Amino acid sequence: MTTYTSSLLKLLSERGYIHQSTDAAALDALASREVVTGYIGFDATAPSLHVGSLVQIMLLRRLQQAGHRPIVLMGGGTSKVGDPSFKAEERRLLDEAAIADNIAGIKRAFGNLLTFGDGPTDALLVNNDEWLDRLEYLPFLREVGRHFSVNRMLTFDSVQLRLEREQSLSFLEFNYMIMQAYDFLELSRRFGCRLQMGGSDQWGNIVNGVELCRRADGTEVYAVTTPLITTADGGKMGKTAQGAIWLNSDGPEGFRLSAYDYWQFWRNTADADVGRFLKLFTDLPLGEIARLEALEGAEINEAKKVLATEATALLHGRDAAEAAEATAAATFAGGGSGEALPSVATGGEIGVLAALVELGFCASNGEAKRKVAEGAVKLDGEAIGDISLMIPVPSERKLSLGKKKHGLLLP
Repeated sequence: MTTYTSSLLKLLSERGYIHQSTDAAALDALASREVVTGYIGFDATAPSLHVGSLVQIMLLRRLQQAGHRPIVLMGGGTSKVGDPSFKAEERRLLDEAAIADNIAGIKRAFGNLLTFGDGPTDALLVNNDEWLDRLEYLPFLREVGRHFSVNRMLTFDSVQLRLEREQSLSFLEFNYMIMQAYDFLELSRRFGCRLQMGGSDQWGNIVNGVELCRRADGTEVYAVTTPLITTADGGKMGKTAQGAIWLNSDGPEGFRLSAYDYWQFWRNTADADVGRFLKLFTDLPLGEIARLEALEGAEINEAKKVLATEATALLHGRDAAEAAEATAAATFAGGGSGEALPSVATGGEIGVLAALVELGFCASNGEAKRKVAEGAVKLDGEAIGDISLMIPVPSERKLSLGKKKHGLLLP
């Protein structure tokens, strides 16, 4: 492991955030002598971010914890184009109203994880639509476009993949990497930003920004990317058979996840991932993480509960995390229900298929029918086999899908 002198790179290295960097020695020296402003961009393609974005949010948190200033860059402008990186097809274009709604939802995920304000290390929230929407085409081409080689842009993996598959890459999408690079230049000029961070899949785009700042202004800036976060079985972080693990607990249907279900997601972490995820997604000291990581057999479940509670507390608050833990204990150990379970008001009666969908256990009636047919659905502990069943709800009842999904039917 590389030895660093700055608290920033020591922290990032010890907790496993660093995959690639440009001139790490110079960045280390800069972070040792002054407050470094760094940013990560988040496009507004949905009303909530999901767990796949959490490592980047935590990276901003680590930047602030080390005494530096994070910028959360909302992609109000770049969302009008869409990042083509490693996508099989062109993104659906969003109108300005949808983008504004998505940004309003995404902002909520940062509230408990970063401290915003006017202090030297307080986080800033900026929207790149402030400058991208005001660009004039010919001046932009003359000032920025001349610094980019199309030959080199065509060699980027994100572009090559689309071309090799003979899938269309629109000129609109091709401009995305130039716009992202220009974001870095604009943030450097406006806020003295010297660091862009992101996932390893953004390396090419980020390096473009580093080079643009040097060529356009002679400013030395830096890049750090995180490794691709996958689970022990090789799956993509944040994607499950039930869909995305959303960070918001409220918002539009299909883009939210209760604190209880979020807790359960972390509780179901594979044994091999516990130590790594504790470092990345909690603030526990490394010594305590080493102790938990060393647990074996049934004891590793205690480490998973700690992971679940600490990760949930960071995002949703300590009260919600402890309520989720108590609900899990009541549900699985004592046979109770608990207060944090998802619930649906029925008006006194509800069909089993509608109940499964409204509780968020199934995405459609078709999926709900399959689960009932498989014998995976239980009402108050008794299996249901009739897809047409109307459930009377004179008082609170518990509906379960498998061993891990439980919800309440309310009168």
